[in-house]
Amino acid sequence: MPNTGATAYPSRYRWLGLLGSLALAAGALTAGARPAADTGPALRASGGAGTILVFAGIAALTAAWLLLGRPAPGQPPPGTSWLTTTLAWWAAPLLLLPPVFSRDVYSYLAQGAMLAHGLDVYTYGPADLGGRTAAQIPQVWQHTPAPYGPAFLLLARAAAPLAEHPWAGTLVLRLAALLAVAALAALLPALARTLGTDPAAALRLGALNPLVPLHLIAGAHNDAPMAALLLGGLLAAARRHAALGAALVTLAALVKAPAALALPAVLLLATAARRGRLAQRPTAARSVAAAGATLPAVIAAAGATLLIVTSAAGTGYGWIAALTTPATSTSWSPTSTVGRLAADLTGAAPDSAVTAARLLGLACAAATIAVLAWRVVRRRSDPVTALALAFAALVVLGPAFRPWYALWAVLPAACSARTPAVRRGVELVCAILAFTVMPDGFNPDRAELLLAVGGFVLGAGAVLAAERGTAFRQRQLAC
Repeated sequence: MPNTGATAYPSRYRWLGLLGSLALAAGALTAGARPAADTGPALRASGGAGTILVFAGIAALTAAWLLLGRPAPGQPPPGTSWLTTTLAWWAAPLLLLPPVFSRDVYSYLAQGAMLAHGLDVYTYGPADLGGRTAAQIPQVWQHTPAPYGPAFLLLARAAAPLAEHPWAGTLVLRLAALLAVAALAALLPALARTLGTDPAAALRLGALNPLVPLHLIAGAHNDAPMAALLLGGLLAAARRHAALGAALVTLAALVKAPAALALPAVLLLATAARRGRLAQRPTAARSVAAAGATLPAVIAAAGATLLIVTSAAGTGYGWIAALTTPATSTSWSPTSTVGRLAADLTGAAPDSAVTAARLLGLACAAATIAVLAWRVVRRRSDPVTALALAFAALVVLGPAFRPWYALWAVLPAACSARTPAVRRGVELVCAILAFTVMPDGFNPDRAELLLAVGGFVLGAGAVLAAERGTAFRQRQLAC
């Protein structure tokens, strides 16, 4: 007898997502950010059919994720164990690929090799290292210092022996990212339970989010270990381990500095947990004074972690001055676009207008974060929701934007969101962002855009045909 019950839903969407990952993997072999030995000095991929397959795969993977959030009438949504297995299915085809959607992983390898060779990564760029390792990196990043903290550079230095072997080096750093994603799959439902929200919904919105397999796994970005450490710190704080929470969040900030925004949330979560108010909303302490007993432990743990990791890496504190590295003159962001438009309208110098717009954006982000902090103190918001909104403000109003930066806000939001409307809004934003980067990480020309659109139409058409066919069969069986 045909299966129209629980195994028909959601298993077909697990298979749909797997087919999407397989198509993406097949396309990435020719359209991804391949080593210079395969692309030549231009570093541009051949595209063609590979680009079509990549975007068809993204369409299928994104559709599978969205459809998993729409349970069939009368059937319960999938649980955390099933979702974790599904994530493993979707991630598996992406493990042995060249980098996709970005060449950042080659910069990581170069920075690790520079550290191993005694070069100051906060003063010099990959061009000073030279050789096959530097040849993998686009010209715009050849002379820029590393914007990452010493915790990540220790990891990159561990991969330094493979820096001149880009396929092997990429695999090592991707495995590190994969372990971080596995940690996210465990931390998201655990933190959601502690905060009193739906653990399965948090896991689906956070870990199965297409931005995770596309950018944290296929792209091997260091946002993966940063996010895992950050969520681990929030969970520790929510379970009354303030010092451990502060140490983990500080480690996250020593991978990528924006994670430091979570340190106040650690303090407030730990204070609220001590007062037994964590499962209530709002969850913040009544005032900053109520956190006085916890504050010394947080400061001591954060300071000790900073000193120990920086000493172990031997890099000093130059990463603070290098934080502006991702914001080149050509970097895209909403504020940069406003600055360029203002220059066109007023005749001002483009560089000056963009700089002014970026500074204004950062000022607005700082003001937004201050308002969010005040709302938490006044018990009008909970710390994790406020943290998600603070990250969102920083990403939208910051000087440089990358699609995977959205995960800084999405992951804490996945644990704290309490209404379907909020989750649907986050889903929509992430679904759009999944299609915004070309497989080789470069800006597309008109022909590549047409290939991308064709791939999207092909993938979307296949999903619609499959859904209509399933609905027709179910109607026939019902008759």
